[in-house]
This record gives sequence, structure tokens and C-alpha cells, in this order.
Amino acid sequence: MMTIQNYVAGEWVSGEGQELLATDAITGDEIGIVSSAGIDYKQVLEYGREKGGPALRKMTFQERGRMLKALALHLMKIKDKFYEVSYKTGATKIDSWIDIEGGIGNLFANASLRRQFPDLPYYVDGEAAGLSRNGTFIGHHIMVPKRGVAVHINAFNFPVWGMLEKIAVNLMAGVPAVVKPSEYTSYLTEVVVREIIASKILPEGSLQLITGLGRGILDHVELGDTVTFTGSAATGKKLQASPQILERGVTFNLEADSLNASVLGEAAAPGTPEFDLYIKEVSKEITVKAGQKCTAVRRIIVPEKYMEDVQIGIAQRLDKTTIGDPRQEGVRMGALATKLQVERVMAAVEKMSAAMETVYGGKDKELNLIGADAEKGAFMSPILFRNDKPFEVLEAHNIEAFGPVSTLMPYKDLDEAVEIANLGKGSLVSSIVTGDDKEARDFTVNAAHMHGRILVLNEKCAKESTGHGSPMPLLTHGGPGRAGGGEEMGGKRGILHYLQRTAIQGHPDTITEITQTYQPGASRPEADKHVFRKHFEELSVGETVYTAKHTVTVTDIVNFANVSGDNFYAHMDETSLEGTIFEGRVAHGYFILSKAAGLFVEAKKGPVLLNYGIDEARFTKPVYPGTTIGVKFTVKEKIDQEKRSEDDVAKGIVKFNVEVYDDEEETVAIATILTMVKKIDQSM
Repeated sequence: MMTIQNYVAGEWVSGEGQELLATDAITGDEIGIVSSAGIDYKQVLEYGREKGGPALRKMTFQERGRMLKALALHLMKIKDKFYEVSYKTGATKIDSWIDIEGGIGNLFANASLRRQFPDLPYYVDGEAAGLSRNGTFIGHHIMVPKRGVAVHINAFNFPVWGMLEKIAVNLMAGVPAVVKPSEYTSYLTEVVVREIIASKILPEGSLQLITGLGRGILDHVELGDTVTFTGSAATGKKLQASPQILERGVTFNLEADSLNASVLGEAAAPGTPEFDLYIKEVSKEITVKAGQKCTAVRRIIVPEKYMEDVQIGIAQRLDKTTIGDPRQEGVRMGALATKLQVERVMAAVEKMSAAMETVYGGKDKELNLIGADAEKGAFMSPILFRNDKPFEVLEAHNIEAFGPVSTLMPYKDLDEAVEIANLGKGSLVSSIVTGDDKEARDFTVNAAHMHGRILVLNEKCAKESTGHGSPMPLLTHGGPGRAGGGEEMGGKRGILHYLQRTAIQGHPDTITEITQTYQPGASRPEADKHVFRKHFEELSVGETVYTAKHTVTVTDIVNFANVSGDNFYAHMDETSLEGTIFEGRVAHGYFILSKAAGLFVEAKKGPVLLNYGIDEARFTKPVYPGTTIGVKFTVKEKIDQEKRSEDDVAKGIVKFNVEVYDDEEETVAIATILTMVKKIDQSM
């Protein structure tokens, strides 16, 4: 008998005895023994903190991002072996694609976020705050990796995506993880983790795996650790309220199943493209992953005048859904993860059927399976309930059958649709399908406070829409109330969840050193040679070129207007200035920046490969003819960049602060220019 092992403290180990016997959801065949009994969780968490944490914290955000990208590329190359195991969970090819390649896609997406972070192990948050009259005392914020571990307790429905979408975020932040997937499908997670560990792409100690029940895993969490839980709201709230979480100040993120709603707008009448989209989208959400998604549509809310049309449309599509072994050609819906899950879903269905009419499926519906045996596998029919009194019959708003089960209900107007959707007491996602953007706006603005994400679907975006049930890595995933109140992913927001924000105060020189970003008021030593003559490694934050000066003339203004075509009255018509803030004809702001470039640029070929952008450009004081301007050109920040290929030039990104000042030493314009600068060492 195969044993599903745990990876802890640098070793693959088997738990004591048998906590669970994993079985194939399609055939009922035994897969292997699952157990994590006997594991020393105190040692596991300490190993992550003492081994994985320091290794990750030494890396910059750029290095962590490149690490995630390398891991994603590696897993993508060997993805086929994951699909073979995924079929045993009851998943179809499309279900598995969401789980496997969706999870790997999370790695890619989070890896790309490195471009939004500094080339440091920690993050510099926001802008400096002036705290004194003369500028010698300022404040700022930095965010450093928490010195604990991320303990991820995941659900059975996404054994790959559930792990990868969470560890992508904590690894980018520089925090190690201990992953505890559901014991029912941990055999697939184990296969993926074996490949990750064998690749040696991650530092040792940054990822550990518990495949069994994990009893006692939270007993040893401490301040600095982060616990995330995905699963039932009841279990999640019980864990969140445990003494070790509350008394030790452990961060807890809860993402619970919710009774998500999809609304058909009144504008999406039968016969419109949006009506057809709605039938397709809702039917898909009932059957994809056999309804085992925390984001699945559980409540179908439609105008009362369209109820019959929607009911017929959904039933017709469900009739075409072929069920069976996902390895067989033509199968559109597989099995639930386990027979136990079928029992749990049917128990919820029984309670719901006592209060509502069943209009499709049901426990007595005969299953015509393709290549499978209903007695051996964890199969069930899709079920559609109808609730004509959604404000009186509340079972659909209170009971979640975590399978291919949904309830159809009517509304009279859009305000009522919002009210019905909100009876779910908070959800991960809701959606509205309509071709009327005003209707979409009214629903979204009024419903948003109770839903973590809202999809607006119409014919214009349908081809590229990822659908009601697909959270995206660069957007938050979570929701209020029943959905748990947590947030996962969310791009940069998700990474910041694993960082501690700290206010720092001091002299601008000190804050510049800490942030490795030039701060206003800090010293600006004159560069020993022009900064455009220096390679990436030779540049230091704060060093400055003080340029020659130029006196602005009327001829400059006229010539720039002729070249640019900008004949705005303030530049070209002195007779039109009455009632304005200007004392006379004023130079174009863009001329000032252009002239500044002429002053600070070193013309000869050198290490600077190109300037590719301007950020934060501001014109802070009018410049009139006769004003003399100069430029302080300062190295603001440096960011390393990886080579894309062997033939690529080794380079880094350098941000320069451009401060244009006048003959009164007052700033008239300020901007940040972005440059690519060649390295001396071309091997990196």
C-alpha cells in the first residue's frame, strides 16, 4: 500500500498509522494511506522560522520574483504528470486546468509583481512626511518580512491552486510556509511538492507539507506567524477564536465558502446575447468542478417575468452535461472528491428540498455515466431548486450544498435583486449579466459592500471574461460576513499582508540610507564624474550632477510652441492673462523639462542604454522670460534586472531625481526619469 508522505524539517516522512485511506473518486480504488500523526509541529514551525525564514529574507524582491518565475516555468514543463493524478480527484480536464495551470499562473503573476517593489529585501511604503520646519527631521514607512511562518490550511477542492496561490504571496514577501491541504486530496498536493523540493529552486525550509489531519499544527504558532484557512465558515471561525491565535497575536486570514449570487439584469431579456450568456455562465458554474468551488453560483436571481425562460434554459443545458470518468472522451462533469462529500451534499439537499421545489435532478434521478460505475465513484446529478418566495423561504440563503446545486429565485426590481443577494450575509463573489451599463453600475455600487468581487458580464467582454467563478491573482479574493472577512492574493496587497509596516523617523540622510531611495533634504554629494559615464555598479544613491545654467527667453518660448504645436494662451498671448495667476507670458512646463534634459544629459555614448519614461512630473512655479534655471540631477534609486537570455545585455534600472531650480534657488519643476544602465559585469 502506497503511503502519502509529509515533507518536514528537510525530510520526507510517513505519519504514524493510518488517519485516512485516500481513494480514487472515479473508481473507488485505494490510492494510499494518509497520516501526519506523530509529527512534532513545534519542530516543524521552528524549522521554517530558523531555516527558511533567514534564507528568504536575505533575498531581494527581485530575486524572490525571479525564483517564483523559475519555479513556474519548471512546473509548467512537467504539468502532464499532475493531470494524471488530478483525474483521481474526480476532476475533468478543464477542472484540472483551473487547478494546475491556474495555480502555476499565480506563480507567474506574483513573480511579475517584483517590478512594483524595490531591489531590497524589504518594501518602502509611500512617500516621506515632513515633520519639521527646516526639513532636518522627516518620517517614512518601511515594511519588513514577518519573522514567522505562514501556515496554510487548505480545502479539498483545489489541491494545487489552493497551495500555489497562497505560497506565491508569502514567498514573494520573504516568509516561509507550512502547507496543510485537505487530507482527502493531499495525494495530488504531495506529487507537486515532491517536484518543487526536487527542483531545489526554493531555499530549504521555505516550504513544508503536512498531508494528514494536522492535529496540533496550531498549538505552537507564535507572534509573527500567519495562519490562513480556506474551508467552511464554522471550522474557520472556531480556529480563529482559538486561544493560541488570540493570546499570541497571530494574524489569521479566513476565506470561507459562501452563498454566491448571479443576477440577470432586466435589460438581458430572452433573445438578447446577454440572456444566452447568463444561461451558459450559470450552468457552467453548477457543473465545473462538480460545483465544488467556493465561488460557485448558489443563488440564481432573475426578473420574475423571465423565471420560466431561465428555468427551461438551464435545464436544457444541464441535460447536455455528460457525467462520468473525466479520462473518457466527451465527459463534461466528473465526480465529487469523495463519497463522504456526496453524503454531505445530499444531507444539505434534503433540508433544502423540504422547503423548495426541485425543478431539475434530485437524489432519485438516474445517472447515465460514461465509463464509470455509480456504485464505485462519487457521482451525483446536478440539482436545481426553485424558490418563488426568496424573502420568506430562507434555506437557499442559509444552507450551502457544496456540490452541483443551485437555487432559482425571482426579483421585482433591481433594488430587490440587491436585497436578495445580500440575504447571503456576505459572499466571495456576485455577478450581474446585462447589456445596460447603467443597470450594471446601479447593482455594483449598491451591492459591493456585501461582496468581495463583482463580475459584470455582457456581450462585449464575454470572449475574454474569465467568468463568475475565477478569482484572479492580481485582484483580492475574499469577502465580508459569511465569506470570512479575509483577503487573499490581490497583487501587491496580498504580499503586504506578510510584511510588518513600521514608521521610521530621522534626518533625511538617515532615512535615505535606510530606504536606499533619495529623500528630499538629504545630502547630495557632487558626482566625481557625470553619472551618465558610470555603470550600474558604480552609481550611489544621492550622488548628484549640478548642471550648467540657462536663461529662458521669449525666443525659447516661441520656438518651443512652433516645434510642439502648443500655443496655449498663457505662453503665446500676453493680452489674455488678466484674471489668471500669471504675471506675464510663461514658459511651457514641457519646455522646462526638455531644457533640463539638455542640461543634464551627457551626449557621448556611455553605459546609459536608454531613457524610457518620466514619473511624478510636476511644475511647481511659473518660469518667465529672464529667469535662469539649473538642474540638480540625483541618483534616486537602483533596481537590479535579470538578463532575459545569454545574448542580453546585463543592466539595471536607475531612477534619477530631476530638480529644476531658478535664480532664487526655488524649485520650478521636479520629475523622476527612468533609465537602463549597463553593468560592468556582463556575466550576471
